[in-house]
Amino acid sequence: MKSDTPNQLGHTTVSLHWIVAITVIGLLAVGVYMTQTSTLSLYPWHKSFGFSIFFVALLRIIWLMITGWPVPVSQYRRIERLLARTVQWLLLLGTVLMPISGFLMSSLGGHGVDVFGFEVVARNPDPSNPGKVLPHDAMWASFFSEVHELLGYTLIAAVALHLTGALKHHLIDKDGTLRRMLGASVDVQRS
Repeated sequence: MKSDTPNQLGHTTVSLHWIVAITVIGLLAVGVYMTQTSTLSLYPWHKSFGFSIFFVALLRIIWLMITGWPVPVSQYRRIERLLARTVQWLLLLGTVLMPISGFLMSSLGGHGVDVFGFEVVARNPDPSNPGKVLPHDAMWASFFSEVHELLGYTLIAAVALHLTGALKHHLIDKDGTLRRMLGASVDVQRS
């Protein structure tokens, strides 16, 4: 297994980044679509991928704790470093808190959680109307629903800032940051 160096990120770092990034962006897009169109048929897929990506995101954070943050490819102003680190923390925390809040919202709301057909938490059907569910705790389900929505919009903003930063590095700074995250070896300009 190739480890990270200042000039090139290892396969594990690059793979974890892109698996989490693509999955979370997809889940955010589907989540917004589901809430705007009430497309109930997408909820089982959304829950399955959301539940699964939690473990990959957690592994990514553990891997980051082991390897440390990648060193910047070049020297940047203090405000740029602060903004980048803030957005990175929002993304890292958001990718684990979103699945947790979604899991708790669905579980406590009585909807249960199935992961690709495997029942993790059973539904709580209403005995008088089996097509409906009874919440286990309506107040907490509502609270985690609000948290899930707020985190979703926060993550959307953080992703937009992260993408903007990546494009700035690639198109304006031309410093190799994006190429390094794609697995390429780049020159690190430290002074």
